[in-house]
Amino acid sequence: MKKGNDVSTVKKTPVSPIAGIEKLRMAFSGALIGPDDPEYDAARAVWNGMIDKHPALIARCTCSADVAAAVNFARDNKLAVAVRGGGHNVAGNATCDRGIVIDLTPMKEIRVDDAARVAHAQAGCTWGELDAATQRYGLATPGGAVSDTGIAGLTLGGGYGWLRSKYGLSCDNLIAAEVVTADGRIVHAGENENFDLLWGLRGGGGNFGIVTTFSYRLHPVGPEVMFTFVLHDGTGEKMAEGLRYYRQYCATVPDEASTIAVCGQVPPEPTFPEELHLRPYILFGALYAGDLQEGKQVLQPLHDFGEPLLDFSGVRPYLEAQRAWDADYPTGKRYYWKSANVMSLDDATITCIVEHARRQPSPNNTIDVWHIGGAVKQVSPAASAFNGRQAAFLISPEGNWEHREEDQANIDWVRAIVASMEPYSDGSSYLNFPGLYEEGDEMMKRSFGAQYERLAQLKTKYDPTNLFGLNQNIKPLMVR
Repeated sequence: MKKGNDVSTVKKTPVSPIAGIEKLRMAFSGALIGPDDPEYDAARAVWNGMIDKHPALIARCTCSADVAAAVNFARDNKLAVAVRGGGHNVAGNATCDRGIVIDLTPMKEIRVDDAARVAHAQAGCTWGELDAATQRYGLATPGGAVSDTGIAGLTLGGGYGWLRSKYGLSCDNLIAAEVVTADGRIVHAGENENFDLLWGLRGGGGNFGIVTTFSYRLHPVGPEVMFTFVLHDGTGEKMAEGLRYYRQYCATVPDEASTIAVCGQVPPEPTFPEELHLRPYILFGALYAGDLQEGKQVLQPLHDFGEPLLDFSGVRPYLEAQRAWDADYPTGKRYYWKSANVMSLDDATITCIVEHARRQPSPNNTIDVWHIGGAVKQVSPAASAFNGRQAAFLISPEGNWEHREEDQANIDWVRAIVASMEPYSDGSSYLNFPGLYEEGDEMMKRSFGAQYERLAQLKTKYDPTNLFGLNQNIKPLMVR
């Protein structure tokens, strides 16, 4: 995928044989898939249908030793390295052209120590798989809002989800990791060993190595939770009124409730009543991580804003709440998402959001407003690589559409919204919603803020040649 406004796909080109491939094959217990193999096209596909890349080799790993062998092979052959966990990264970093994809999807072992409230999960796991394992014990760690998202990319980029206000981000709950570094070593990062590396993994992306196992702190959650998912009328002035109502609600909401407001149009799909098709809406979503009756009372104001158009709220199994948005993000649809951290949701910001919502080119597009509060803000900004706790809300326009000829209109719409947020933002963004990283180094410096220089030093220590460059990339000092 080229940067800037050019979103044309890269044509498939012949790939020359790679030196040393047979040596790798002898040391590798997983599958090595090349362009001539019948499973190649299926193996190279990722979640975002806008991404169409042709790697020279896909190394499907079954263990950390496989990952180390693949890293050494890539380094020795000077190949671009893409790392695939869930393949859900919206920018398409899980694949590359003419390089190697180190594919972790077969690595799905999960071990839950319910007494210690710790889970150890290999990097090929999705949040749905990890949630299912931990919920057997009535436990969970903060994950994402779509269950087939991989645990790896979301955690390394921060990790906003339905438990954030009560228990923090995914990266805040990462207590240890097994990592394959750029020199092929398998190292452990924890509170008492390579803590600098653990600090960088908590929101610093895939810059410092390939995490093969994540160890998470677990919390009591479920098995049932109070969940709100209600759509209100967004026509006329009601969308702006809804956002002001949401702003007021967030000012006093307890930490047990993690919330989001979404502006969009009801898609013209059979699952929705025909009379509502294309009708503007404002959605209030929330999960209460606590007593069910308390949760019902706390979340009730989100219903009381008006007469709901649609209401999917109620007491739900936590696993079901985690799947609430799955159907809206199928594999193969075209996606382009960006974000801006804003310091307040003032009236000018709301007016800007509503104006753009009225012009969305696809009925599946949305503008998401994530409240940032509770446990997210209780972590010291210096305690992890993640930057964004200073914001009051995360504004995330999502371009979600189906056809190639609609690419430019949807990309332009998303970019225009982010540009319009500049007066209300400190310039930082959530790097799991990055567009195509088209702003390059400037995006990294703004988004990592005060952590950037420490991260650059850490990158220089663990990956001095920038072998791991397909990510929210921080350049090592010697290659700037």
